[in-house]
Amino acid sequence: MNLRPPRVKGLGLVAWLAGILFFLPIAWMVLTSFHSEESAATNPPSFAASLTLDGYRDFFGTTGGASPWPALVNSTVASLASTVFVLVLALPAAYALSIRPVKKWTDVLFFFLSTKMLPVVAGLLPIYLFAKNTGMLDNIWLLVILYTSMNLPIAVWMMQSFLAEVPIAVIEAARIDGARLPTLLARVVAPIAMPGIAATALICFIFSWNELLFARVLSGVVAQTAPVFLTGFITSQGLFLAKVCAASLVISLPVLAAGFAAQDKLVQGLSLGAVK
Repeated sequence: MNLRPPRVKGLGLVAWLAGILFFLPIAWMVLTSFHSEESAATNPPSFAASLTLDGYRDFFGTTGGASPWPALVNSTVASLASTVFVLVLALPAAYALSIRPVKKWTDVLFFFLSTKMLPVVAGLLPIYLFAKNTGMLDNIWLLVILYTSMNLPIAVWMMQSFLAEVPIAVIEAARIDGARLPTLLARVVAPIAMPGIAATALICFIFSWNELLFARVLSGVVAQTAPVFLTGFITSQGLFLAKVCAASLVISLPVLAAGFAAQDKLVQGLSLGAVK
């Protein structure tokens, strides 16, 4: 006998419908990526059209186009390096705000979040002029620095709530045993708060991988990232829908793979501290 109340069944049905609604555009993109440009451009779309790998061949440059590998490598380097730097800087800051006595720590957190309220485009011109005058235009490490500074406030804000759940008794015991701050953070605090750290790292990686505005303006050929490379497929002439869908799927795979691999840590991290 099913003892679940009708309200629970209704919420489950709504959740399934919402999941299907969000999944349908992805499924359509995947299917379109395996169609020819002529079939992809039909209206209404032809779901029974023959499948082909032409879109992926065009994306990977086997038909004579530009290779996407340099852009994919640049995105990987910028996203991974900036995420590592963010974690290295955010962990001590969050530790100070959550465990060490800091006066008016709520004001500090608000200051961190207030830096995210500035429109990104407002800082574009000063950063461009700085990069031009310092010779850092079209440099992947400039994007690493920018992504680190952009993701650091949200990382500190997230990790502060995660580290607040670390038992003080464990930290005090480690101090009595003579553990210094680097050892305390690496061997005591980090393992306990690993779900929250993993969730923070995943979110910072996704934000860095998907960033387009700064990468579009500050990079050219050498430091071009995957989203910028993707925009080059959109032209006002010719058919490009299948090729764009294939490129979008390939560029989205690293983020999807990272999210799938760390989904248990992500759920634990985002729910950490929600239930006392």
